[in-house]
Amino acid sequence: MKGDTTMANTMNSALPSSSSSEKRLNIFERYLTVWVGLCIVAGILVGQVFPSLVSTFRSWELGEGSHINLPIAVLIWLMIIPMMMKVDLTALRNVGRRPQGLVVTLVVNWLVKPFSMAFFAWLFFRFVFGAWMTQAEADQYMAGCIILAAAPCTAMVFVWSYLTDGDAAYTLVQVTVNDLVMLLLFAPIIGFLVSGTSSLTVPFGVLLYSVVAFIVIPLATGTLVRAWLIARYGKIWFERGFLPRFAPVTIAALLLTLVCIFAFQADNIVAKPWHVALIAIPILFQVYMNASLAYGLMRWLRVPYAVAAPGALIGASNFFELAVATAIALFGPESGAALATVVGVLVEVPVMLSVCHVCNRTRHWFPKEAG
Repeated sequence: MKGDTTMANTMNSALPSSSSSEKRLNIFERYLTVWVGLCIVAGILVGQVFPSLVSTFRSWELGEGSHINLPIAVLIWLMIIPMMMKVDLTALRNVGRRPQGLVVTLVVNWLVKPFSMAFFAWLFFRFVFGAWMTQAEADQYMAGCIILAAAPCTAMVFVWSYLTDGDAAYTLVQVTVNDLVMLLLFAPIIGFLVSGTSSLTVPFGVLLYSVVAFIVIPLATGTLVRAWLIARYGKIWFERGFLPRFAPVTIAALLLTLVCIFAFQADNIVAKPWHVALIAIPILFQVYMNASLAYGLMRWLRVPYAVAAPGALIGASNFFELAVATAIALFGPESGAALATVVGVLVEVPVMLSVCHVCNRTRHWFPKEAG
């Protein structure tokens, strides 16, 4: 989210309990797809007009042989670290509360989501769309989609939970547990699925480097800064006074990251613009399938609506900042894999708003009180 991350920093983790009809996204949140579209245009123009400048930026790496682009790494840290400051490890003491909801979320995120995405990507890119792309392009797009699905949403889910009257405290538990599981499973799942569905070789050392750079370091930094500031100034100041200050920085970092990626991808997109639409189709299939699966299992288990709705949203969304960073580190900023992860950003908001709409209209399916 996920995905999404920059928008979550504009809202407190202790969200107001107003009715759904009164809840609004800010202008950036509501029109994220428009901003992404503008970044596509800006990035392509930069890539076509200033190719030597783009080539220079592309050559800057975070350490020799790391394959991690330095400008993009800095921008992504500006997005991820504030998001990680919202993760509260003390929420783990509530992990046994309503265990059914947490189990469903973990099963969908880690046993279904990456594998269903691998299947849909293989089906569409290898067969359905095989006539419109080369095998090398198909392999890259499959890798990007798998990386996207292996990165579950984190802080962005607080926004979607807010819009569906989800239980904010329990949503925090789900997010925290998934972040910790991600430390262990993110790299092995990507390595196994990308190697198994394509002819690509995943450089495992680079993959582990990415996990350290974009999960371990931001999570450790965010946790330490959170603990120190709350101890010194209090939780209310931290959530309502400190975190919102990062909103302009993280928004700018997201938009600049997208401009950079599309500048690196300019030649590919100009040559084959329809590939963006083709990439979006399997992503949409797996997003709606996993959201429906999580929501259906919650209903079958008679989980309260305030737990079921965020569970469905976690199953649908992605931590796209991490996915973009990992795809760039593994295959380069100009790769098809990087392009596929960015398409996930493009479809994130309209898809998630549609899932929120369905949840709000079907809340009568669930018991109102926790069982």
